Formats: sequence, structure tokens, C-alpha cells
Amino acid sequence: MVEQIIPTATNSPAVNGPPQGQWTEADWHTLPDDGNRYEIIDGILYMSTAPSFFHQWIIKQLYRLVGMPAEEQGLAVAIFAPVGVFMAGAKPVQPDFLLVLAANTGIIHDRHIYGVPDFIAEVVSPGSTDYDENIKRKAYERAGVPEYAVIDPSARQLRLYQRERSDEGYLSPRIFKGDDVVTLGCLPEIPFHVRDLFSGSPDTTL
Repeated sequence: MVEQIIPTATNSPAVNGPPQGQWTEADWHTLPDDGNRYEIIDGILYMSTAPSFFHQWIIKQLYRLVGMPAEEQGLAVAIFAPVGVFMAGAKPVQPDFLLVLAANTGIIHDRHIYGVPDFIAEVVSPGSTDYDENIKRKAYERAGVPEYAVIDPSARQLRLYQRERSDEGYLSPRIFKGDDVVTLGCLPEIPFHVRDLFSGSPDTTL
């Protein structure tokens, strides 16, 4: 099923809760476990439905190329949605993929992640581009996420947002595609080719 990001209204028949702009962490814990992914950014509740096979394939490849080597070398912990990440202004979000460096794993406790991961990646689905590259990017930037990648299956691209200084916003994204090699600032030991994120899938339907 194509993923759709839906701002959920107060009078929605599917989700009961406070008015948009007033959702809290406590409200999130009362939401139904119905297979949808619920996120709260600046008090607004967003819901996404089940992603496509190709979307999940790309996340699997990212784990294989980066997450697994990082864990095997004891450099970081890698995890993918659904998992709640609680940060300033985003309580919670459920990123497609994230990395927490070994020195920072204290933020992982009580079933969730309470703090800022060292790297977050989101895979764009049809209809989610504005959410991932505008709403979420700004939320991650404000929360202090050092590196944020938007992976775009339709363009076969990875757009990497990084900071020059921790107290400044993201620089213009670096765009990688094809044979380009991506090297994350938090894991320079583990470079990977962008093409390998997309290759080999038996179904590339978006």
C-alpha cells in the first residue's frame, strides 16, 4: 500500500484525541496499535499507512550496508521503524532508519529512544516528499540531529543534510546518485555506493 501522510483532525472517526497542535507524548501512548505509524511534530499528529515492498527493501539495504557493519565493529546501534524517538518538538517520531553511536546508547531505554540519534534516514514514498523533506527535516534540524538523509527511490538519489557547526542549521543537501559513494560524518569507516540501496529488489513499484 502506498504510504500517505495524513494530518488527523480532532473529529476523525478513526483517531480520537485533542485538537491539532495540542497532541502530547501522553496522548501518543493512548493511540491504537492498528498497524499505522503515528508521529507528533510540534503538537500535530501525523499518520502513515503501510509502506511498499520497495520502500522496505531500501531500508533493509541501508541496514546491510551501514547498520550491520557498524554493529559488527561495535561503532553504533542501528534500528528501523517502528520505534518511538522522543526529541524536542518531536514526541515522538518513528524514523525509517537511524544510528546511535556506541558512546550515546544511554538514550535508548524504557522501550524507546529518548534523545537525539546521530543519523536519521527517511525513504520517500509517493505523497510523502513534503513531509520528509520539509516538515520532518525542519523538526530534525531544530531537535539537533547532526545528519539527516532523504532517500528518493523515484530519482534513485540520496540527499544528505549535514551541519557545519552544531549550533547552526543544515547546509544545502549533498546529492548522491548512481556510483557516487556516500560517507557519513558519524561513520566515516563505512562508505557505500548509492546504487546498492536500490539494486536487486524483485519489485521496484513505488
